Amino acid sequence: MIPIYLCATVGTTSSTAVDPVAALCDVTKDYDIWVHVDAAYAGSACICPEFRHFINGVEGANSFSLNAHKWFFTNLDCCCLWTKDPTALIKALSTNPGYLKNAATNSKRVVDYKDWQIALSRRFRAMKLWFVLRSYGISKLRSFLRSHVEMAKHFEKLVTMDKRFEVVVPRNFATVCFRVSPSAIKPKVYNNGNGYQYRNGYQNSNGYQNGHGNGNGNGYQNGSHEKQLLLTNDNETVNDLNSRLLESINASGRLFMTHAVVGGTYTMRFAVGASLTEERHVDTAWKVIQQYADVVLSTS
Repeated sequence: MIPIYLCATVGTTSSTAVDPVAALCDVTKDYDIWVHVDAAYAGSACICPEFRHFINGVEGANSFSLNAHKWFFTNLDCCCLWTKDPTALIKALSTNPGYLKNAATNSKRVVDYKDWQIALSRRFRAMKLWFVLRSYGISKLRSFLRSHVEMAKHFEKLVTMDKRFEVVVPRNFATVCFRVSPSAIKPKVYNNGNGYQYRNGYQNSNGYQNGHGNGNGNGYQNGSHEKQLLLTNDNETVNDLNSRLLESINASGRLFMTHAVVGGTYTMRFAVGASLTEERHVDTAWKVIQQYADVVLSTS
């Protein structure tokens, strides 16, 4: 197989992670590989100079896209695409039957966007984006984006202040990935029928330990592999609790969050992105999260 396309992401859906755009472009430039930068979520933030470094090296990419309906205050759907070489799209996608030929097209006085996509027709998506740009202006848009990042920082601080919770991945923009920490979950006691009791969630340096803190250093308890098997999958237990917590929060109708699974870890995602969101809303949301966490943890 010969690689012909590479997609670098700025602000992944699950955790808003950022790929090293410049380094990836440097690797591909000698192999004639098309580099696309998917900045669907975080590309909007790069209108602020302090976030511009996330797309350093973008000049080496062949195309770039961002979704204005995600964090640029534009109604669904509106995806902005830039390409360095439009002729590559035209060669692959253009259609020129006789009934579409006209003087303006033949003289190259217009851009036929039908030749940039699979579909022949298209909605006037640019108009609603134009209204957003004209209504807010660059200063107001930057102010909105910066305020969202600051509110996300505030929420992140609230999470770290409650020892029952932890931030799962570093926050880059206005989304915080967090969960109930394994240390906050009460260990469960199991009996193997031979008079021994074991607790999940207590680990030695090799991952296993019984309820009294005794381990043999090899991951086995009291020399018995049978006893080791009585321990539950700790990660599965933590993931299940966080899933139930999120479901109960969303069912309340008081706020709505989404989730992602990052490296096998179930994480809740708190995203700030609406133009009317204020810090008081973030504080209220956190109180709701704590309230439902109290219930879930007390019944687990």
